[in-house]
Amino acid sequence: MPKVSTIAIDGPAASGKTVVGRLLSSQLGFQFLDTGLMYRAVTLVAIQQSTPLSNDAALTTLAAKTQIAITDTPDGARVLVNNHDVTGSLRDPEVEAAVSRISAVAGVRTALVAKQREMAAAGSIVMAGRDIGTVVLADADIKVYLEASAEERAKRRGLEKSGTDDKESVGAVQKDLEARDKQDSQRASSPLRPADDAHIIQTDGLSIEQVVAKIAQLVAARS
Repeated sequence: MPKVSTIAIDGPAASGKTVVGRLLSSQLGFQFLDTGLMYRAVTLVAIQQSTPLSNDAALTTLAAKTQIAITDTPDGARVLVNNHDVTGSLRDPEVEAAVSRISAVAGVRTALVAKQREMAAAGSIVMAGRDIGTVVLADADIKVYLEASAEERAKRRGLEKSGTDDKESVGAVQKDLEARDKQDSQRASSPLRPADDAHIIQTDGLSIEQVVAKIAQLVAARS
């Protein structure tokens, strides 16, 4: 049984956090949580309920009251919001356009961080996001920050969404990613950045398996 029980994986959009975290957790027999799904879930509910995206107080109340359950399955995570499966709607264009704005609201982050810590309380968890090592699990046994160039991440996202890596599609995706990087890294509450004690892994040119192997080596060294 590994001595390591909490692993934080942070990084910008499309850096590979989710796929790496899911594979790593499977190898270790750990629970996996992609915290980004929780922000998408709150964003979806806000859109469905016509909550003004400029009303921080209303968004904070919404985040605190919304019941979110995430189950990781062999086919990916299933997300239930107030007992309704909303998995298929979390990547809708409207959600994509608003999630960074809602993620920047300090009250929303406070409400969701509390829920995330509850999920991690049992231990043996790999948690992926943008503020795991710095805020959510600041005392995590192992902290990893995945980096990749905007161009590389755009290619990955393009292939993931439409199965194409043509220059025009990749260029549009890259612009969106760079805009989100700027918004996430400059927000006042829990900005995107590596923890001081995080292991930074540059993933350009590496396969998913190679990245997972690097983190597994860190686990083995602590065990």
